[in-house]
Amino acid sequence: MRILHTADWHLADRLGRIDRTDDLRKAVERVAEYCASEKVEVLLIAGDLFSELASPEALRDAIRHLRETFQPFLQGGGTILALTGNHDKENFCQTLRHAMSLAAPGFKQGAVATPGRVYLATIPTLLQLVDRNSQQPVQFLLMPYPTPTRYLTSEDSQRYHSLEEKNRHLMAACTRQLNALQKHEGFDPRLQTVLAAHVHVRGAQLNSLFRITEQEDVVFSDVDLPMGFAYIALGHIHRGQCLAGQKHVRYSGSIERLDLGEKDDPKGVVLFDIGPEGLRGEPEVLPLEATPVYEIRIHSPQQEIPALRERYPHAHNDLVRIVLHYTAGVDNREEILRALNDIFPRWYDREILERNALDKISLAGSSAGPAKSFEQTVRDYLQQELTNHPEDFRAAVLARAEELMKEVQA
Repeated sequence: MRILHTADWHLADRLGRIDRTDDLRKAVERVAEYCASEKVEVLLIAGDLFSELASPEALRDAIRHLRETFQPFLQGGGTILALTGNHDKENFCQTLRHAMSLAAPGFKQGAVATPGRVYLATIPTLLQLVDRNSQQPVQFLLMPYPTPTRYLTSEDSQRYHSLEEKNRHLMAACTRQLNALQKHEGFDPRLQTVLAAHVHVRGAQLNSLFRITEQEDVVFSDVDLPMGFAYIALGHIHRGQCLAGQKHVRYSGSIERLDLGEKDDPKGVVLFDIGPEGLRGEPEVLPLEATPVYEIRIHSPQQEIPALRERYPHAHNDLVRIVLHYTAGVDNREEILRALNDIFPRWYDREILERNALDKISLAGSSAGPAKSFEQTVRDYLQQELTNHPEDFRAAVLARAEELMKEVQA
């Protein structure tokens, strides 16, 4: 059975002011092309299919794009197995799974699943799929990210007094349910089995966790992860890598660079084959083109901006964080921002620091002058952020801000 392992799509995500929909759709379409060119039977998505930032309209459009993109794959008998991650909205995914079950009734744990469908696991799930060539079943254990709603079902486990205690309960519950599935009457120990999980395993290399702190995350030791599977498909860590030197235990990584912490990470998906004897050969990483993400720091605008134009002539699609130092009375702030917007139209965040003629950074509340009021701080911020917007739009936003500040004061 030919399987493509991927994870962390975060469809309809944003980075600062930039909507990442088009970037992510290009990556998804490339994944579909790999499914066709590599004759994939199962597309395995190990969590975080959607972004928690997605609006209902964006989720609807994301599902429409998935349907259009993978319709040929599904009509050709391909199967998509997906499980929920920490960024997938639980209520939405549960509703989606129930709707899918209405369209095509579900199956019992351990049953053979019908190909040509999408299966979304919102709870620990056991199923089988039949290999086209050998006609032998391959078994799949799908373990969503451990949240209280998904895993803490007993009254005792729902009682905790700290984040650390909650995480201990979740780790224990996740381990229990994984063991329970392997003891389930539908589990066949004679079959080759693929485990898919959205978890953080200690020892994984990472620059940073994506919108979650290490204190908030549920971290498993590698000794807690059973290795006796043909392949272990992991999601949650965005850097693709093998774990503990085991070629069959992998994070596929995300399909796009999602923030500055991933600026140096190559992106890809993992292709592997499971036969009656187990994993065949070594899994292969298939590359995905990733959007450049970087930070630009400017200290002398008049000298540096012309050089930036020469250095980044094709930066129109790059995602850029800008840190600008300028000198009041010497540099034209609005002109500088327009120039930077022209060079880097997809800047997603910027920090603007003003110096006075003595080359000291001006800080509100410092001895350089009286502190600004809350109202003036809001006005200055909006003026800055709306610099490159049409005048009528800028005026409307500023007028609305004034109305809201008056309401707060009333």
